[in-house]
Order: sequence, then C-alpha cells, then structure tokens
Amino acid sequence: MKQETRPLILHVIHHLRTGGLENGLVNLINHLPESRFRHAVACVEDFSDFRLRVTRSDTPVIALHRSRIGVWRLRQGIFHLCRQLRPTIVHSRNQSGLDALLPARLAGVRHCIHGEHGWDVRDLNGERIKPVLLRRMHSPLIDRYITVSSDLRNYLVQRVRIASERVTQIINGVDTEHFCPSSLRSRQFLPERFAGPDAMVIGTVGRIQAVKDQETLLRAFAKLVRDGAQTGSRARLVIVGDGPLRENLIRLADSLGVSALTWFPGSVSNVAEMLRTFDLFVLPSLAEGISNTLLEAMASGLPLVATATGGNLELVEDGVNGQLFVPGDVDALTRLLSRYLAEPAMLSAQGSNARAMAVRRFSLPTMLAGYQAVYEEFCDQR
Repeated sequence: MKQETRPLILHVIHHLRTGGLENGLVNLINHLPESRFRHAVACVEDFSDFRLRVTRSDTPVIALHRSRIGVWRLRQGIFHLCRQLRPTIVHSRNQSGLDALLPARLAGVRHCIHGEHGWDVRDLNGERIKPVLLRRMHSPLIDRYITVSSDLRNYLVQRVRIASERVTQIINGVDTEHFCPSSLRSRQFLPERFAGPDAMVIGTVGRIQAVKDQETLLRAFAKLVRDGAQTGSRARLVIVGDGPLRENLIRLADSLGVSALTWFPGSVSNVAEMLRTFDLFVLPSLAEGISNTLLEAMASGLPLVATATGGNLELVEDGVNGQLFVPGDVDALTRLLSRYLAEPAMLSAQGSNARAMAVRRFSLPTMLAGYQAVYEEFCDQR
C-alpha cells in the first residue's frame, strides 16, 4: 500500500453548523488542492447536516461534545485524536479552539495555527481581561495567527501583545461565480405580496441572535412604513435565518403592525437565489469580523447598509458601495432606508460598485492563496 505523504490539516472549531466561519472552512476544504492537502475537522461541540457541504469524501468530521464530557475529557479526546491522525498542522479557531493547543503539542504536533474570526458575544469590543489573558497564556503554543479583519489583528498585537510578524490577515473570500447578480431581480422565491413591480425588497441573512441585532432593522423598517406614507408602503422586509430570537422577532413584527410586509423564511439552502430577490442588503450586527453574508451580498450586486463596526469598515465604503450607521441607531437606519427608496439610481450605482469590489478584492481564489501560502510555509518545515 502506498504511504500517504500529503500533509494533514486538523481544523478545530466550536461546531460545524450554519455560520460564516463554518462556511469559510467548508470553502477551504473543498477548494484547496486535493493533491496537496488532506483535512479533518474536530468539533469542540457537535455538527449538523451542514457537514454535508464538505464535498471531499476523505475528510472526517468528529464531534467531541465538550458541554457533555467537560474540558478535561475534551483535551484527552484531542490528544488521542492527534496521536491517531498525526496531523502536520492543527488549525484552531476562536476562543473555544484554544483548548486543543496543549494536547496537540503533547501529542507531538509540530505546528499550530490559530485563527480569530470575530468577537465573542460577551466581549463585543475586546475589552474583557480574561480572554486577553487566556490568549497570552496560549501564545507560546502558536506558530502563526490568522485574522480576518484589521480590528482583530490590532486586538492581537495591541491587547494580547503578539508580535506583529506572527499575525497574518487573510480576508474571507466569496465565490463570485455562484453569488452573482441577475439581469432582472427575481421574485419567484418571495411571497406573492412581495412581487409587485414597485416593491423594494430590503433583506438580511444571518443567525437570529442578540449580536446580529435584527431587532434594530425591524424597528427601523416599521418606522419607515409608518412615517414614509406612499414611499414607505413600497418597502418589504425579508429576514433570512434561524436562531433563538426568531419567534420574538415574529411577535415584534406583529406588534409593530408590519407582519404583512415582513417575511421570516427561516434557514434556506438557496442563499444565492434568495439574495437575487433583494434590492438592498442590511447588516445590523453589533459586532462583526468579516461577514460572509456581507461579501455574498456584495458579489450579488447589492448595495450594502451596515453598522460601522469591526470588519464592516473594510467592506463598506460609505457612499460608494453602501452606507454605514452606528449600531443600534434606529433613526439613522430609517433615514438611510428612506433615501434608498427615494433614489433608485443610487441602488443601481452602489450595487454595481459592490459587485466590482467583490470581484477585485474579495474573490475566493485570493483567500485560498493566502491560506495555502501559510500552510505551505509550515509543511515545508517538517
């Protein structure tokens, strides 16, 4: 039997479920050269059928169930997994992935890479001292850090005190062939009441939880409809995604009197097609790294309205491909939505700019080249 010589990358993530980080990992596994790398995924918690998006049959996905077995048995599990698989690199992500580093080193793994992909919901501005100390404590175990945004890079360098040469920024990439505009906005996936020729469909995609703050968008939309008279009556809102606050939002839409103009389709498998039904994309998050859904909306030729926080500042050029507003500011968001309703030419111009920027700066091949360069650097050191 021929001995396997391709290096194995063991990816450690919290769970493999619907999400931006997870989508980026799937893209990485599916598109890096199969002839060059093997992959395995260890989930600190568990996985859903999202794992079926991994198209490579030689990629095992393992659930370790930390919340059920505790952190010490999790570390034992990582140790035994590393002894069994013999990865060349362990690539952990975010705070929960730090638990994999010491057992990986004890098991003989020569190289550890750690990625920071966004802010913890309990530490939206990176101000808590405990996460800083936790990262400093694990720093000697890490050969290279990867961040997706400048603010996360600055956090590692300035707060955690990681030497800048140990930190590589690789912005997420988007498949600009899969996510692309159509010549005409398709309404076939929308309810019939959304399909009018004069309707402007405002949409967002994401897990419905507190940090994503879809409530601010819903309240701004209700204010737009209430105060916008004839113009506001053209507006429709689509909130795609599932999560712990979905039912609360549905009830809020009813209490605000806009349930007939709002649609909550839940999680969808056809995100690219859904984006092509929108006229405008809104991301109201309280904190973000580099949002995959924002990139997908850009590639789909949609103007972007996003909060002025985190990686959004690197994706949205105010007045060029969209507009920024202060997180949680309902009135400011209402004014922006009203302006787009009144100026359809701005929708078209900014949407075209968004598409061009996605193709030029945020393509999937650019992201893949960045990760491959880092992996090759350490694989060559074996």
